[in-house]
Amino acid sequence: MVAAADDSPQFGVLSTGVWLPQARLDRTTIASIAGSGGGRGTRTVASYDEDTTTMAVEAGRRALCDCAQLPHSVWLATTAPSYADRTNATGVHAALQLSAHAGAYDLAGSTRAVMAALRAGCAMSAPTLVIGSDMRTGLPGSGDEAYGGDGAAALLVGPQTSSSPVLAAVAGWGCVTDEFVDRWRSPGDRSSKVWEERFGERHYVEAGRNAYADALTNSGLADSDITAIAITGPHQRAVASAAKTFAAKTVAANTVSAGARLVDDLTSKVGYTGTAHPLLLVASWLESAAPGAVLALVSLADGADVVLLQATSAVHDRPGRGHKPVQASIADGVPLTYQRYLTWRGMLPLEPPRRPEPGRVSASAATRTTAWKFGFVASRGDNGDVHLPPHPEDADHQNMAGVLGRIVTFTIDRLSYSQSPPVVFAVVDFDGGGRLPIELTDVNLDQVHIGAVVEPTFRRLHSSDGIHNYFWKGRLVSQGGDHGQ
Repeated sequence: MVAAADDSPQFGVLSTGVWLPQARLDRTTIASIAGSGGGRGTRTVASYDEDTTTMAVEAGRRALCDCAQLPHSVWLATTAPSYADRTNATGVHAALQLSAHAGAYDLAGSTRAVMAALRAGCAMSAPTLVIGSDMRTGLPGSGDEAYGGDGAAALLVGPQTSSSPVLAAVAGWGCVTDEFVDRWRSPGDRSSKVWEERFGERHYVEAGRNAYADALTNSGLADSDITAIAITGPHQRAVASAAKTFAAKTVAANTVSAGARLVDDLTSKVGYTGTAHPLLLVASWLESAAPGAVLALVSLADGADVVLLQATSAVHDRPGRGHKPVQASIADGVPLTYQRYLTWRGMLPLEPPRRPEPGRVSASAATRTTAWKFGFVASRGDNGDVHLPPHPEDADHQNMAGVLGRIVTFTIDRLSYSQSPPVVFAVVDFDGGGRLPIELTDVNLDQVHIGAVVEPTFRRLHSSDGIHNYFWKGRLVSQGGDHGQ
């Protein structure tokens, strides 16, 4: 039987964090240009200065804002790593200002990697930050292009403490592994190839059913104890077919109405965000879950993985310092034209400004300023003044990543090199002290004005010789607009 809602589990989900890029591509605009593809709804699109590392940082920041415990390790799962042959999670580690003794590890190559990261994190005795971050794309007009989405989600899992209650306890796991080729991408290829859909559909539906039964057996729960089922995976047809199978099972068991337990998979508004998606669905479910409710998260990727999570009474008492509801993040979307999307993805190269391209970042110089460059750490002088960048003689340091600022003056530069001109620079005064000239991003020119409130966001300035230059930009806290202008 399922545990009582007021029981105190010892290990589970401590906090969640989600980052959905602001840009939204309307699927109905694809076919008129690509000649095929598209559909209904929207998908999230990472900006030209975002990648899986920057999105992972933003999701991780939000997860850590809501929890008093710091992770002893961070696990980053992605199918689109910013680097090969070096650890991408170390950049996330640096930006989050974690201890040098906290591990940072990548799991890459397949969407199933995030379930491996989550299972590994739940096997630890110490708090672990599990992040899924992905950019899903495909050739113009393809199903992957329309069905995909970009985003990141993070779960901090670990033992319960007096200051960090568990939001959802891990009740059980189920797993089925099956070797069959339905999707593949060779190293260096931009898009995946897929086999005939009915072939993968049959394998996935059976794997999901068996993994679900396995999870129930391992947890001691019955199907009637499961109050919500979230199904996700890269195979759109298999996910839909599995949902019908579980709905039919519900009716046969005479428990609740057909589909009542099925959680919205968010693909109609967000798209399938790869390794981020299972964690995104957990975060979304927790925002409305009642204490005692049990979620079965079913991930269909190279087999099937199922984890059962039971909500606790702590879901109603979240501090909310850095937590932004998933639905609010979805509602914050701004339209993006299909042409701009293709440009950002490098599929429609445009003539750049006739200005020298940025040079390669110095590895030694970046290492000497890691706290400033990745963590946005300033210093405070003896007289109380905040220095950005930090002054070498100041003993006190202050993390500015969560500090808001206000625009003092700004300029719109249409000549500087940029993948998405024009460039908007602003001089920002931060709350509590400190002034910095900073580039703005996700910006609508009509919304920029003196006095506008700005928040720091971790972005990629440029790339040269394969090295990505990461730093912090400013983002207007509240704005509307259209990326297509």
